Amino acid sequence: MADVHNDQLKHRKGLRKVTILGKDGIPVKNQKVTVKQVSHEFLFGCTEFSVIPYANGMLQGSERELAGEISGLFLDIFNYTTLPFYWGWYEPVRGNPNTERFKIASKWLIERGVALKGHPLCWHTATAPWLLEMSNRDILAVQLNRIRRDVANFAGLVDIWDVINEVVIMPIFDKYDNGITRICNELGRIRLVKEVFAAAKKTNPDAVLLINDFETSESYEILIEGCLEAGVPIDAIGIQSHMHQGYWGVEKTHRVLERYSRFNLPLHFTENTLVSGHIMPSHIVDLNDYVVDEWPSTPEGLERQAAELETHYRTLFADPHIESITWWGFTDGGWLKAPSGLVTKDGKVKPAYEALRRLVKDEWWTKPAELVTDETGTIVVSGFKGKYEIEVMGKKEEVVIGKDMMPCEIVL
Repeated sequence: MADVHNDQLKHRKGLRKVTILGKDGIPVKNQKVTVKQVSHEFLFGCTEFSVIPYANGMLQGSERELAGEISGLFLDIFNYTTLPFYWGWYEPVRGNPNTERFKIASKWLIERGVALKGHPLCWHTATAPWLLEMSNRDILAVQLNRIRRDVANFAGLVDIWDVINEVVIMPIFDKYDNGITRICNELGRIRLVKEVFAAAKKTNPDAVLLINDFETSESYEILIEGCLEAGVPIDAIGIQSHMHQGYWGVEKTHRVLERYSRFNLPLHFTENTLVSGHIMPSHIVDLNDYVVDEWPSTPEGLERQAAELETHYRTLFADPHIESITWWGFTDGGWLKAPSGLVTKDGKVKPAYEALRRLVKDEWWTKPAELVTDETGTIVVSGFKGKYEIEVMGKKEEVVIGKDMMPCEIVL
């Protein structure tokens, strides 16, 4: 199997000794064993919010057929997705959250091998408009209760959360009035971060909790440093890279990685985009301010998106601090009408989809192998970290290569 030592991606690989025993406990010697990888440990993610109506049976006819085709393409690459817990969407009417609909979608995805993250528990954008009717004290109380409720309701389904989103700009956000900016302005960034993280951690101590931001300058770095000094239980740092205005390039990406790897926390590249059409003008400060009637792909843009995506993923996957990469929007036009998806609106795969699939399911995927047990009934399974199916004497068992690389036994 794979050589896990002499390899620049050795941090993504491992090995495990597996001893195969008969029912009587006697080692199965000199027996042929087929080994194949069935999933990655690394979280290759993408958003596809249409899975919620699809899984809930809300689509009919050709619309449902297309959604089924798109979900098949999605599942062929990704083992991780982000669900839209935007408060204003999730609970547009106070006391009437979309809990059951989201639970059905969550279970549908988990049954298909997809791990889930909820995004976000606290954010000033797309928050509940009815917060504006309250005092700041009540807004904070309702926000914390919302976190406790949703983290508890989805424990065991959604165990990764963007607890708070875009805090750097949160207290000075001036596009429109909202309850979360009000309380962040009053409490200060670190106090609010501490409150929301404490509520999430106490509710589900085993959850992976992220802070997430598009700001990659020293402002975010200083905020994280202050939060950690204040005892905030940040489990991973979320970094957005929406590249509508052009690919960052390898050098900038390395600078960002160097800046945030110093905290010795896992890094999640949570929101990644590259467009397959014209590049958004550089003078735009807030990407949401760029409004167009349509934003089509171009032949040159399609090839550029694929090439830049491949370079971006190679750069991130080579860094041992990175635990996940999430592409933001599986289909074109989902955000700002941008052609940033991996498939078109009518379900046709783009070159970027093909490039990513080659990486995830070919180059970074351990090839099936036939091994033979030794005199002790042992084989060594090696390759990219993840789940492996072991077939021996007509029986199939599962072995995981990951954080636990201790020898294990399979009893037939």
